[in-house]
Amino acid sequence: MELTDTNRDHSGVHNLAFQNDGDGGVDDTNLKGFGDDLQRIKNSQNEKTVYTNQGDEYINIESDLPENKRDSVQDEQPRLKGHLEKKYNEACEFCKKHKTKIHYVIYGILITAYLAVVIAACSLNFQRALPLFVVTVIAIFFICWDFLIAKYEDRIAAFFSHGDQYLKKQWFWLKWVLCATLIITIICWLILDITKRGSRQLISFGGLGMYVLLMLIFSKYPTRVTWRPVFSGIGMQFILGILILRTKVGFDVFNWLGIQIQTFLEYSDTGAKFVFGDKYTDHFFAFKVLPIVVFFSTVMSMLYHVGFMQWLIGKVGWVMHIFMGTTPVESLVAAGNIFVGQTESPLLVRPYLPYITKSELHAVMTAGFSTIAGSVLGAYISFGVSPSHLLTASVMSAPASLAASKLFWPETEEPLVTLRSGIKMAKSESKNLLEAASQGASTAIGLVANIAVNVISFLALLSFLDSALSWVGNLFDYPQLTFENICAYVFMPFSFMMGVDWEDSFIVGGLLGYKTFFNEFLAYERLSKLIQNREKGGSMYINGVKQYMTVRSEVIATYALCGFANFGSLGLVIGGLTSIAPSKKKEIADSAFRAMIAGTAACFMTACVAGMLTVSGLEVPCHILLGSASNITDFPANSTELFKCCQHLFTSANHLEEIFPGGNYSLNSWKVCCQILGQPAFHCT
Repeated sequence: MELTDTNRDHSGVHNLAFQNDGDGGVDDTNLKGFGDDLQRIKNSQNEKTVYTNQGDEYINIESDLPENKRDSVQDEQPRLKGHLEKKYNEACEFCKKHKTKIHYVIYGILITAYLAVVIAACSLNFQRALPLFVVTVIAIFFICWDFLIAKYEDRIAAFFSHGDQYLKKQWFWLKWVLCATLIITIICWLILDITKRGSRQLISFGGLGMYVLLMLIFSKYPTRVTWRPVFSGIGMQFILGILILRTKVGFDVFNWLGIQIQTFLEYSDTGAKFVFGDKYTDHFFAFKVLPIVVFFSTVMSMLYHVGFMQWLIGKVGWVMHIFMGTTPVESLVAAGNIFVGQTESPLLVRPYLPYITKSELHAVMTAGFSTIAGSVLGAYISFGVSPSHLLTASVMSAPASLAASKLFWPETEEPLVTLRSGIKMAKSESKNLLEAASQGASTAIGLVANIAVNVISFLALLSFLDSALSWVGNLFDYPQLTFENICAYVFMPFSFMMGVDWEDSFIVGGLLGYKTFFNEFLAYERLSKLIQNREKGGSMYINGVKQYMTVRSEVIATYALCGFANFGSLGLVIGGLTSIAPSKKKEIADSAFRAMIAGTAACFMTACVAGMLTVSGLEVPCHILLGSASNITDFPANSTELFKCCQHLFTSANHLEEIFPGGNYSLNSWKVCCQILGQPAFHCT
């Protein structure tokens, strides 16, 4: 048997196992007859191949085979083996020599096939294939962009260098012009919007200004605030909010993305049904919600392995770095928190954490507190919370976190990590896609267990607190005293300044208390019940207690709750970051609480922007609203929604239109509207 290697020169290399066999059973004199044949075979294979021991070339098997069979094997096997190896070596050398061209050919074939599929789908039904077409165009754009940047980066930088130098020279007065333009534009837009839609947006604008002022007053260094990240962060929020909430294209895109994500997450039901049985939905949270976390974690791990998440995070981080002037580390972490959790995103820049400044460290933690992870995003969607608003909140909170962080803890040091230092994100450690999927599922075990035990313990603790507070309140003839009521009174001013209706600010205040002192899981679970009550259309008030909110209040609450800023996450962040960067242990402990407050303020700022931009029509069906008003006596008679319903009711009567299903106008509804609007006897008799 002959041993060859197509990659290396074999001179001086011995295989001890084969050498011992050769020394013990084969003598050089026995191979004399094969000398000429062996020389021809060796010359035909490779003139450079050198063998140091004839015993390594053949194995003597005469003890196992008859004499005549041994001769035939020794005559034929070397010739057959040498021929196959020659062809194999030639093929390997050809592949190595033309490796790049072969890759291009394979990629070209795959891309051509993909484009053929896209063209065929668009020709059959363009409307149906529109999402595929848009994704293809975006992918082509970014592929061309990356190619041009990689090949002509120096030329592009030299082309824009003169403009960059000019901007640096004129930046002192130009920044104030830009800030003034931004403020004037927002004010003019607000005036026009208020005249068209009412004054509720003005409250949200005032709330945004209030939170910025509070952050400035309690800032670590109020006199050293750099206003570019603050104003540019708020500006990016407005731009994103207008594109998503006020334009039909943006709203349709995010609504479509939300529907697709919701549909995609439903595939986790297959695994849950197989493991837990057909009645797995009977235990909704354990067997329906938590499997979604496992499924989403698996998908995210696979996307990290193929490099898509690093690419996407890098692009988002680059945009924030350019527009906001933040450092690469904090920009990348803020972008990463849109998709992953507050302990996973710092791993993207793990090698640079020991060298970041205190302000950068504060920004890293604030970004984690002001956003939520993609894995739990799926769980909140399963509760019934709007997926499009959750996606929008996650995106808008990224620039808000940097704006709040730089306002609450301004930069006073010189950052060491810049783009010039060649920052690179960490890559996946898995060797293949299947291993990445397995690691993602295994990683979710700890996350699922953490969620489950926290929900169990916090709900038990909350029940105990409510019982204890009710007992204390009963001593003073107020048995309704609960933890939610206390939180509602504390956070009610903050929720009202976000733009929540006054009637709903008490409920939203309680949700904010749940989120801050426990976690956002409990808050979103409570919010989902309020949404379900509204969709069922029951009585809005029962015994004077409001059972659901308006859609506008639900939307603002969705944005305000979309973050990990709570005391439970505080310990998680301190422990996680300390293990990643032990040298920053003292700085992490000192700034963690301020980062949690800044993260909370960032969520509130995002909610204010959403309150300014949210447009909602008649949110509760009129026949339900007027039916609720006619059944109870303590319903607020001056409600704006009631006023609109009554106007629609009388208008429909004048024009013989139907506003209620089937045109069934109840006498009680007419009486309620007569009391509110004071209409003439033509309507009320």
